[in-house]
Amino acid sequence: MKLFIIAAVLAVAAAAPSSYKAPSYPAPSYPAPKYPTPSYPAPAYPAPAYPAPAYNKDNKYADITVTSQSDERNIDGSGAWSYALSDYTTREESYAQKKFQGVTYDSYGKESYGEVQGHTNKGSSYWVSPEGEKFTLTWVADDAGFQPKGDHLPVAPVHVYELPVAPVHEYELPVAPVHIPFNGKGYKIY
Repeated sequence: MKLFIIAAVLAVAAAAPSSYKAPSYPAPSYPAPKYPTPSYPAPAYPAPAYPAPAYNKDNKYADITVTSQSDERNIDGSGAWSYALSDYTTREESYAQKKFQGVTYDSYGKESYGEVQGHTNKGSSYWVSPEGEKFTLTWVADDAGFQPKGDHLPVAPVHVYELPVAPVHEYELPVAPVHIPFNGKGYKIY
């Protein structure tokens, strides 16, 4: 009941017109300075001439520059990035989050099988060797593992096995006697 009375008093107080008027504050004005502002002359000494940085002196690939690059990251954990160089080398990769079935561990180290969060990646690279040979590599990395593909990658030899054929023999099984005689004590006679 007390709460109802307090709520009613607050409602009446909020509904009553207010005679409060917010004060207005004019923007301040400042008088102009009484003294002239100084002007500074240009420096009498010449600006120093700095030599070019020396970090490229030992770089044998100084003429190779980045011609394009991109990096995209999404809220859902997916993204893609790529770059291209002036020597026609390129690289691009994209990735996404995916739920897998796998082994999980709780905070006590107990192992269980269930849903785990992981990434899947796919991409490609292209480059030219110093000998002028062109290489292209594509790959996919997911729950099936890392799967690279390229003409320059070694391939396991394929061996065609000829399985030996088992010989077929016709056997004649011995025929058991029809009647096995018993001796007088009820034992079989062998």
